[in-house]
Amino acid sequence: MSRVRYRKTTLVREIIMLAVAAIWWVPFYIIATVSLQDSNDVINRSLAFPFTNPQFGNFGQALSANDNGLASGLLSSFIITATSVVVIVVVASMAAYAISRWASKLNTWLYFTFVIGIVMPYQLGLIPAFVLLRDMGLVGTHIGMVLMYTGIEIPTAIFLYAGFIRAIPKEYEEAALVDGAKPLRIYWSIVFPLLAPVTATVGVITALFVWNDFFTQLVFLAGSVNQTLPVAIYGFVGEFATQWNYVFAGIVLSVIPVLVFFIITQRQLVKGFAGGIKS
Repeated sequence: MSRVRYRKTTLVREIIMLAVAAIWWVPFYIIATVSLQDSNDVINRSLAFPFTNPQFGNFGQALSANDNGLASGLLSSFIITATSVVVIVVVASMAAYAISRWASKLNTWLYFTFVIGIVMPYQLGLIPAFVLLRDMGLVGTHIGMVLMYTGIEIPTAIFLYAGFIRAIPKEYEEAALVDGAKPLRIYWSIVFPLLAPVTATVGVITALFVWNDFFTQLVFLAGSVNQTLPVAIYGFVGEFATQWNYVFAGIVLSVIPVLVFFIITQRQLVKGFAGGIKS
């Protein structure tokens, strides 16, 4: 059994990687530092970590502030993100299954239409979408935002699902069809469980986009009781005074759920990308 020698070049590479990792952690250090400081320290010594007197109460103040509290924004973000992920996973997976398994000119054109939807910026249709949702009475509501995000993320989700489904052998479905199973039963009982890796990929991509999106939520939810976390954090930024310690405390609170979700699903996320590339 041969030994791998530890060379000077290996040491240099390790030092470079540690330096890169340290640089990558700088933004997180700044966010954590400012979120634990009081107003005076933010102005005078914002980069000094508050070892002696950390202000953990900033998180409680940010959550319970009267007009711009983050508690309701956190709930709204969770509702919109979770519902959008579920709707997109169900609709996109079923659409991609139909497009991938039943070859026709219509399905081919539909697929390329969704591919075009990936490269087209959704901001082009923001004004017509706002007018439509306003006429339906859905501006400022959770349902309106779910419909908006479903339309935005469906093309990408269908593209990922279609590439993964084409790599799945048809023998499983043909065997179930011989046994008398209907197409919908085949999909839910056989195909959808096999899509777990790409479902995790779609879920993470959608959740990250919806959770962190600011512009769309500012347009559709600003001033409503259903404003989300990014819009609520923006409420702490004023023309004459900005509560930066509360802003950064809100950022910490917004990062934690996404970070936990990503850690839980990272293995399936990698498998989903690998499956899509392989196909």
